[in-house]
Amino acid sequence: MSNLHEEEALGKAYDSRLMRRLLKYLKPYGWRVALALALVAVVTPLELAPPAIFQKAIDGYFVPAMNHAVPEGKAWMGVIWLSLLFLAVLSFDFLAQYVQIRIMQRVGQQTMYDMRREIFGHMQRLPMSYFDRNPVGRLVTRVTTDVDALNDLFAAGVVTMINDFFLLAVMAGLLFKVNAHLALDALAVLPGILVVTLIFRKYVRDANRRIRTAIAHINAFLQEYISGMSVVQLFNREAKAKDEFATRNHDNMLAWRDAILPTRSFIPQWNF
Repeated sequence: MSNLHEEEALGKAYDSRLMRRLLKYLKPYGWRVALALALVAVVTPLELAPPAIFQKAIDGYFVPAMNHAVPEGKAWMGVIWLSLLFLAVLSFDFLAQYVQIRIMQRVGQQTMYDMRREIFGHMQRLPMSYFDRNPVGRLVTRVTTDVDALNDLFAAGVVTMINDFFLLAVMAGLLFKVNAHLALDALAVLPGILVVTLIFRKYVRDANRRIRTAIAHINAFLQEYISGMSVVQLFNREAKAKDEFATRNHDNMLAWRDAILPTRSFIPQWNF
């Protein structure tokens, strides 16, 4: 049996060669991805419309009505029309994002299908010695849990990042157009947010990989012991197997702590 700690080998945060291999699975569904990305041009203005509507309502109707510059009836009528416009903007925004998410969820599911089929086909061509060195439970984790993580990337991660990027870029541009000094004041917190994000990403990345490793250990243990349960019972090893599983399960529950709280010499050990 191979050393299960091979799971813990960490790679780079970003690997361009690996990303190119992943994007290859999106190529058959390029037109759907292009349509989802094109909807960014619809979603971004709809996301920015509510503040403009609020500005129009306050500056065009509420304040003039309070100063008696606009008749109260006319002001209320304008607010009603703006409320209907606001409702329409929210409806179209919801519809556009629904279509966008629906498209990418479909692409993610089809990509996951292709990937799992290719992985399973590859596993059938591997020599038998490979399965002697690698527990079946760990291979099952590769085909299920890891592919699910990639599905999250394809289905939601890419489109969400692009939507947020364009939204923040347009918002920053509008802020500088209105008042450059206030825009700089509003964006002054970005360096701090960037530093916190980099620190958070480092620890969360390590914690996620430790959790992934712990899940692989549990799946490998379950596969071996369940398939060999008759042997476990024959040698009266039920209690030993139960204790070992409890240890692995406990390690899985606390896998995040090894990455977020790496120094244990002065940290109290809690019994969760």
